[in-house]
Amino acid sequence: MEYIRSKDIYLLMRDILKLINPTLMEHGSRVAYIVYKMLREENRYEEFELADIVMVATMHDIGAYKTEKSRLNDMLQYETRDSMTHSIYGYLFFKYLSPVPDMSKVLMYHCRDYEKLQTVDYEYKDVAAYINIAEKIDIYANTMGAQFDPRMFQKQAGTKLSATGLDRFYQCDAKYNILEKLKDGSYKEELDEIAEYMIFSNEGKKTFMDMLIYCMGFVRESMVLDTVTTICICGEISARLFLPDQEREMIYYAALLHDLGMLGISQDILQAPRKLKPEEIKHVRTHVGITQEKLIHKVDEDVVAIALAHHERGDGNGYPKRLTDKQISLQQGVLQVGDVVSALVNKRSYRDAVSKQQVLRFLNDEVEKKRFKKQPVMVLVESYDEVMEHVRKETARILKMYQTLNMQYQQVSTKYKI
Repeated sequence: MEYIRSKDIYLLMRDILKLINPTLMEHGSRVAYIVYKMLREENRYEEFELADIVMVATMHDIGAYKTEKSRLNDMLQYETRDSMTHSIYGYLFFKYLSPVPDMSKVLMYHCRDYEKLQTVDYEYKDVAAYINIAEKIDIYANTMGAQFDPRMFQKQAGTKLSATGLDRFYQCDAKYNILEKLKDGSYKEELDEIAEYMIFSNEGKKTFMDMLIYCMGFVRESMVLDTVTTICICGEISARLFLPDQEREMIYYAALLHDLGMLGISQDILQAPRKLKPEEIKHVRTHVGITQEKLIHKVDEDVVAIALAHHERGDGNGYPKRLTDKQISLQQGVLQVGDVVSALVNKRSYRDAVSKQQVLRFLNDEVEKKRFKKQPVMVLVESYDEVMEHVRKETARILKMYQTLNMQYQQVSTKYKI
């Protein structure tokens, strides 16, 4: 069964990056639209190829979510400084984590001067050159407003920017009113339509979903470990309950997506080294509603229902709907246990990780109070050491990927003398 369509993976990824930095994501969408119109006019690519390019162009600055947090408020200042740092990180991020690694160099080359780019032997170098043009047009148009004239870049034709690309933009703008559509927002519907042509295999979808987990780490690296821990615990419980494959896959997607609303919560509150105030707790609890807003109409409704119930409790004292045990499915019960154990065994800003004995005591107490379903708790208690060993191996794999990214980033940065 298809729990999320290829198009919706792209839209979901876009929504998540927008939660992290709306300015950067809106910029990426506008750049993608400009590039799409330019390339479609040339008739060089099939629609499904254009769709992949749109996806890459939308995320061309993905490295900046990690490396440029302190200077993204002023996009013009950001553009005029050395941008190789985020280009390299974005390249490595796509190379190791995306299902389209062959297009990853687009992210590294998109800020390179055109005359230097011509010496590169790379299939998609023209795409990188067009992104460079589109990025400059968008940033300067938004900065200068009514005073902006795209012809101002003509003096850079053939040196910093592609002359062919600039001519193509001028033609497309005259024909399709690109700048006006960017200004009034009408481009968005057209951009979403091209996403219908995105086609990812099931393996490609899983790769994208894993990439989504790493995107959460742009805000707070502990979110990556928490999510992976929850996925692993839920997977182990589901297997030991002998749930059908279809239900196990639903729980996998729900575990992966259940906390993405946390990206919309103040990080100062989430990382406060103290007990939260009542109004802060109320704010944190809104993450379930944010998650619902981002998942609805994109992800299978049964998966969404599981994800949104991870803070419900059988005694009716959970949130947001105060469901009772009879209203909570076994699949929801599995995620509830996986989520709370993940929170207990991982370190927090206000406490260290909780011991095995404390976790087991807590789980048994919650079952006694009829707050958790008995089946998932019992299978976890009986095989706790085995389950947590699997968690340890998976989190070690995640940390190794981070280390590989950082090591290669340092190597490439040294090469380019950053």
